[in-house]
Amino acid sequence: MSVEKILERYKKQLHNSVDIADRMIDVGGVNVGFIYLKSITDSALFAEAIFEPISRFKQTLTFENLKQIVKANDVSTIQQAEVLENILKGAVVIFISNSQEILAIDIMKYSTRVPAEPPTSAVIMGPREGFTEDFQTNISLLRRRFHSEQLVFESLAVGSITQTKVTVAYIEGIADKSIVKEVKKRIKKIKIDGVVDSYYLISLLSNRPNSFLKQVGTAEKPDVIAAKMLEGRVAIIVDNSPIVLTVPFVFLEDLQSSNDYYTNYIYSSLIRIVRVIGLLLSSIGPGIYIALQLFHYNILPIKYLITIADTTQPIPFPPFIEILFITLLFQVLYEVSLRLPSYLGLATSVVGALILGDTGVKAGLLSPPTVIVMAIAKIALYTVPEQSAQITIVQYVFIVLGASLGILGIIGGMIYLLAYANSVENFGTPFLAPFSPFILSDNKDGMLKVPVNQMKERPKSFSNEEEERMDESA
Repeated sequence: MSVEKILERYKKQLHNSVDIADRMIDVGGVNVGFIYLKSITDSALFAEAIFEPISRFKQTLTFENLKQIVKANDVSTIQQAEVLENILKGAVVIFISNSQEILAIDIMKYSTRVPAEPPTSAVIMGPREGFTEDFQTNISLLRRRFHSEQLVFESLAVGSITQTKVTVAYIEGIADKSIVKEVKKRIKKIKIDGVVDSYYLISLLSNRPNSFLKQVGTAEKPDVIAAKMLEGRVAIIVDNSPIVLTVPFVFLEDLQSSNDYYTNYIYSSLIRIVRVIGLLLSSIGPGIYIALQLFHYNILPIKYLITIADTTQPIPFPPFIEILFITLLFQVLYEVSLRLPSYLGLATSVVGALILGDTGVKAGLLSPPTVIVMAIAKIALYTVPEQSAQITIVQYVFIVLGASLGILGIIGGMIYLLAYANSVENFGTPFLAPFSPFILSDNKDGMLKVPVNQMKERPKSFSNEEEERMDESA
């Protein structure tokens, strides 16, 4: 088959897409055909390193000559069945009329974002770079932190249509081999048409995919992922996503922050306690408030009870409807501020929070204590931003329990929630470790934090191959 017909055949297989580029030239009586996707290849490099050197060749061109002429690094001989795959991955594929062999040259190029501080993980001190959507950049950000042959990257393709690169990263000799094997096994079992973002894999990597509890860790900062890998975790890097996943995951991880490790350990311990208080205020605070207002007002101090009575008496709605309305109002304002452009979102938030809230109170539709309680709960929600979605669900549940069963319902709900969370595990790691089961050594970096020189062992909440991190004599 002539080179021209070969090019036409592959163009037809690619549905003659507008970004297909093909060229054919005669070099010493030999027809040379090029086909590639100009949308994802470096056109300047193609002209300089491939097309011009070949077109200037004055002798009879052979396949061996062709490989020597090309001024590119990633050159490989491929089979006919691999042509389309290489084109779609950003390679220039070359055919010559006097040989059945096919040459592929990888010159893939597309726009990428420069590593910058992630908006969700700002730090006062410490590294300020974050992952991007380019997995090669993400790998290089991790490679810079590990000058060791023990760092391993293994790549898999997921998605029958997207063929997304999913890279499993771990440290040989630290990460448990059985966990690494299980991660790769679960990824290989995924049968889906496409993976657009790393969040597509979270439920597929979870033991309980239908649970509302988070079972896979997420991070946007290379220093955080590096620290987790040094503890024995396995990282999953997905092409086109700045979010890197880690397993095994424990709830304690989201109570920690990268800032904790770049500041005084006593201050870090204090801030973690504040996060726990914020977690409790946001999850059960509104439920307790409505339970006290409806069922247990007799245990409130008399002055506070009088204030509550004075402010709620003219309200036309029952307390349950009122608190649901305010909760819904805050959620609507959050969604609006999230999706509108920044300059409009800020203005909308101010209008909603100040004008609507203040006007609602003055009009007698909302009571000031309820607005304050819900405002505190919604602000406290973001002391642990990684758990905001889960806490919001719990918040609604406890509002219903408080309004229907009072404090008894709140206590029963807390017991059930703790029992349920205690039953969740992923990759053999309990969700509530190191609190349940209680592991003393892991609590050195638990609710409280000790200095680095006292954290000489890796976490025992999950298995790893090397427990010691620091020489005992240090």
